[in-house]
Amino acid sequence: IQGGTPHSNGRHQLHVRGRKIIMVLAATNHPWDIDEAFRRRFEKRIFIPLPDDDTRIALLKLCLKNLELDPTLDYNKISANLEGYTCSDIINVCRDASMMSMRRMIMGRSPEEIRKLKKSEVDLPVTAYDFKEAVSKCKKSVSAKDIERYTAWIEEFGSC
Repeated sequence: IQGGTPHSNGRHQLHVRGRKIIMVLAATNHPWDIDEAFRRRFEKRIFIPLPDDDTRIALLKLCLKNLELDPTLDYNKISANLEGYTCSDIINVCRDASMMSMRRMIMGRSPEEIRKLKKSEVDLPVTAYDFKEAVSKCKKSVSAKDIERYTAWIEEFGSC
């Protein structure tokens, strides 16, 4: 071992020669449920906040990159409507929005009528209206009370 003793903290353990180093990386949505003795053994506890505006826009662009979009679609407006949503929530909204035009097209039609539809009739650009509908159906999975609980936990137990 270079520098430190075998009982030194993790940064010294990275200098072990000829040995494999094991790093444990864990994630939870409920850190307050972790056993206290177990929690103390984790050197770092890092809170990952909900995505900010720039992150939401980047995620929207990533989720929608292979889809045809209405040219008037405004990422900034969509992002503003997704404030407080998790990344997973945003992915679900994008998936739902991408299916809206097809759902409208097949609604009220028989299976036979649906089979006769041309791809061009159901493969329409994703619009702001599609996102409005998707957001109304896909609710936030994290409440303001949850955020307060995470903030209190990280203030008490978090480390950088």
